[in-house]
Amino acid sequence: MRFIALFVSIVSFLSFYVSAAAISTPTARDLSLGSIINSLGIGLVTKINTFITVDSFTTNLVSVNFDVKNPLPLELAIDRVVSSAGVNGTVYAKFDQTFKNPVVVPILGSVNSGTFGNVLLTKGIDASLDLVPLGWLDLISTDVYVRAGTIKGKLGIPITIQGLKQSKVTTT
Repeated sequence: MRFIALFVSIVSFLSFYVSAAAISTPTARDLSLGSIINSLGIGLVTKINTFITVDSFTTNLVSVNFDVKNPLPLELAIDRVVSSAGVNGTVYAKFDQTFKNPVVVPILGSVNSGTFGNVLLTKGIDASLDLVPLGWLDLISTDVYVRAGTIKGKLGIPITIQGLKQSKVTTT
């Protein structure tokens, strides 16, 4: 009889604990690598450089490069970046860049992406020039396709980091 009472008490406690935990904590599917990086405030991009040409005034296209840091004790190779940037939630620039040669970011190091074109100024060149005096842009939404644990940019484990956000990235 005592065993049954003890068993019922333990089962009741565990079922209460499990149901309470399910209500108050996020599930694994609610957590993405991007949301974890955002929550920790790990800014991966340290600087954005924008290059405006005479053609930019008719095409609304510019070239950019960016400096990226690696906070991990593993080499990373960036194969593709899809990003939108702007100010106060308004997108002024967006691009989808697949790198012919991956951007290899050394262990605990940083590197420049190299300059690439076809970055669309979504509000046009005139509105975008108004942002120059600010000296910064927010990364509103960025998806990064990386391979972790590469050796000189080869092999590695493919990982997609979706929904990265970063505020006030230094921009020239």
